Amino acid sequence: MLNQMTYSLPEDLKKTFQTKLDEWQTDDLIARIWEKEAAVWTGDDENRWLGWLDIIETELNDPEKYRAVRADTEGFADAVLLGMGGSSLCPEVLAETFGKKNFHVLDSTVPAQIKTLDERLDLEKTLFIVASKSGSTLEPNTFKQYFYRRVAETVGEEAAGKHFIAITDPGSKLQNVAERDGFRHIFFGEPSVGGRFSALTVFGMIPGAVMGLDVETFLQNAREMAEECRREDPSKNPGALLGLILGLGQLSGRDKLTIFTSPEIYDLGAWLEQLIAESTGKHGISIIPIDGEPIAKPFDYGNDRVFAYLKLKETADESQDEKVLLLEDSGFPVVRVELADRMNLGQEFFRWEFATAVAGAVMEINPFNQPDVESAKVEARKITDEYEKTGELPGEKAFFEEDGIKLFSGKEYVAQLDAFTGGERSLKKYLEAHLAHIQENDYFALLAYIEMNEENRRLLEEIREKVFREKLEATALGFGPRFLHSTGQAYKGGANNGVFLQITADDAVDFPVPEQDYTFGVVKQAQARGDFQVLLDRGRRALRVHLGPNLKEGLQKILEII
Repeated sequence: MLNQMTYSLPEDLKKTFQTKLDEWQTDDLIARIWEKEAAVWTGDDENRWLGWLDIIETELNDPEKYRAVRADTEGFADAVLLGMGGSSLCPEVLAETFGKKNFHVLDSTVPAQIKTLDERLDLEKTLFIVASKSGSTLEPNTFKQYFYRRVAETVGEEAAGKHFIAITDPGSKLQNVAERDGFRHIFFGEPSVGGRFSALTVFGMIPGAVMGLDVETFLQNAREMAEECRREDPSKNPGALLGLILGLGQLSGRDKLTIFTSPEIYDLGAWLEQLIAESTGKHGISIIPIDGEPIAKPFDYGNDRVFAYLKLKETADESQDEKVLLLEDSGFPVVRVELADRMNLGQEFFRWEFATAVAGAVMEINPFNQPDVESAKVEARKITDEYEKTGELPGEKAFFEEDGIKLFSGKEYVAQLDAFTGGERSLKKYLEAHLAHIQENDYFALLAYIEMNEENRRLLEEIREKVFREKLEATALGFGPRFLHSTGQAYKGGANNGVFLQITADDAVDFPVPEQDYTFGVVKQAQARGDFQVLLDRGRRALRVHLGPNLKEGLQKILEII
């Protein structure tokens, strides 16, 4: 059964939408996408990254590997996915949506996060899935080094490899490591599928099989949407319709895609964030996905929003329907998607991948590259290299400190903040000055390099909600470093309409990365500082708040001030 989509558009967008539908029909653009013609976008290398169009059929030609790995790994009590971005978000969505409490995802270098997970596991009964397309990504490699040593200490060096599975592209560094260490399995991805388009490849489906899902049925359901997205009439193509709405919305200034979900599929928003932000945020333009904001009243929103409401047909929360209907009645562009069943989640993976490709064509960008992701990695690498040489992190000086809380920013932005405070230097005044920079049609992003746990999330969400209520502009929350492989691309490469508050803290616990000369705490600090430096280099309005050793107390103080 096909998931159903409806949409409601304001008059001005409706007119341009109909014009664009006619244009796509005349220019035969749907067929050209399926023919993998790079000229649909920018004529660059887009044709090299379209393997996701056919991947469902490819995977259904070999369903036995999914049945086999499911049977082979049933004896493990827990499974842990070690990966980032496109290698981790689909498995996370599947685990959360299907209630797989014994399937965990590690995508943070924060030492406390790693320690919390480690303490939950019986390593003798735990399977680790190391997922990295390139095989050279810093985070999954350090995670593997740490847990491989922990497992070897527990079960012995000779048996350790049987607790590990690798998912990577052929010929990668990870393949060599997995073969050397005797991994239980190595599964190869399709090189022509980029990470954020890899949900329906082995990167999403092998973890799905390990957690006990019927992958063959899941893919068969997804194939129904892929077939619908082959329709050459864009007015009857569910992926093209959605993509044209997103792309035209961005061109008309509606560049904040605000995502609401029913509670059963809440984590789908995290996957959509990465797909959309990393694909469309570049060359000074972007669609900024806004996930996790509560549904507000229509008069609380500006004209920079497109709303997407994804719900499970048999949802336990029908109250959202009326709130979304109010938005429609008030003339906002609203897309509604109703999933017939959780097993139809794969249909949305494909619909939104196709829609993102279409939106990229409308926006005249290459949606398959990520030119600004590497920039933060380069800055972080400089810092870790310096640490390896000297044994210390490069020095940095706060421009203000109060009660152990330090503030950092670039000289130019500090001058702007000082001008606002009028010489009254205090934590409260500087935070007020920073938030005063949020103007109409901007967005506010809270970037927290701290443990992603329930208490920290609650406090950060309260800060976020206070800012929204005060400013009535879009707000986002990201935990570092995971957002670097997701929304980080759009924050740095997209439009300069973001105001950023980065939060860092001292690590209560820290420990070395095996085989390296640095600790996880050093990696986390390098990533945070590298990320922040690139924001400043791009002229972003960015303030870093370092909370010191008492994280909870510091967060509460920020909350009280705001």
